[in-house]
Amino acid sequence: MAKYRFDQIAINSTEKKKPVEEDRFTYLGLEHLDSGSLKVTRFGSEVAPIGEKLVMHKGDVLFGKRRAYQKKVAIAPFDGIFSAHGMVLRPKQDVIDKDFFPLFISSDYFLDAAIKISVGSLSPTINWRDLKELEFELPDLDTQRKLAEVLWSINDTMEAYKKLISATDELVKSQFMEQFGSTEKVPLEELATIVMGQSPTSDSYNTEGMGVPFYQGSGEFTDKYVSDGMFCTVPTRMAKAGDVLMSVRAPVGTVNITLKDCCIGRGLAAIRSKVSAEYNEYFLYAFRAMTDVLDSMGHGSTVLAINKNELHKLLMPNASLPEQMSFVAFAQQSDKSKFASLNCSNLNLSRCLAISKAIQWICLFILLEMCVL
Repeated sequence: MAKYRFDQIAINSTEKKKPVEEDRFTYLGLEHLDSGSLKVTRFGSEVAPIGEKLVMHKGDVLFGKRRAYQKKVAIAPFDGIFSAHGMVLRPKQDVIDKDFFPLFISSDYFLDAAIKISVGSLSPTINWRDLKELEFELPDLDTQRKLAEVLWSINDTMEAYKKLISATDELVKSQFMEQFGSTEKVPLEELATIVMGQSPTSDSYNTEGMGVPFYQGSGEFTDKYVSDGMFCTVPTRMAKAGDVLMSVRAPVGTVNITLKDCCIGRGLAAIRSKVSAEYNEYFLYAFRAMTDVLDSMGHGSTVLAINKNELHKLLMPNASLPEQMSFVAFAQQSDKSKFASLNCSNLNLSRCLAISKAIQWICLFILLEMCVL
């Protein structure tokens, strides 16, 4: 394999424009990109975004350079504008195949190396001057094309599984509406204790495990339980183990459960049943079934957000505890089906770079054997 600097592999397009009204329909922010998926399913803004944005063209690879640990990479689905907190990348086709390029950028091989050079504590960011100097091994173009064909076939399979998973989520939403559609609605504040996050000072942040876990937003959210990321030694607002954490900044309404006492920043709210923590899962699944309602609550010219008053007044079904647990049992069973699908689709695209290297060694070994014979 040959080794190349990243600026020999990719072009970093820095063309910018100041958005006008019609640009809001073709705007992509980092909140529109999903970790682990090259496909864009959400886009646009209620008003024209403020400040200069990057110009993107259909087929460009979009890379979230801010909080790169979220591993957000996507292919631009149309001509438009992209967040200035990202990069618009294009392949140098004498070195890397255009179909292989987005798969390479989304691989752990590239992303793990890029994340290591992030600078800053609150919102770690990757600078082009550092990124362009990183070196990567690449197979020859012919091997890349063959790998791309296999990888895109795998990607199509994964997208099919995601559609199945989405259908499972829709089933839970339908059950929620059927079970609680006629149930009396009351403000969330009557059913739960709500803690709005407040970010501590950045000099208390660390990644060495000192202090308590700290979550600024939904960056560490998984399928159900939030994972460790940052820590802080001077916590401000705390959530308790078992609380539901809701993202109140884009993407609004995303929820997870924390298994530990933790500090929450301004991008999150902690929600806790006034009856018992064992009923928190009802809120988790109820919020997931109410995504349309939560989406409509988001407002803001640049970053959608839900404010404290709106969250406190959010109308929720005043369901009895047995009814809550009945719905949770249904949702958990659906989760089991969903996680089974996720496990089936958990194909690591990044391994293909290592596989290609192994293939070259195997071919060399076979050639040597033939020479001996």
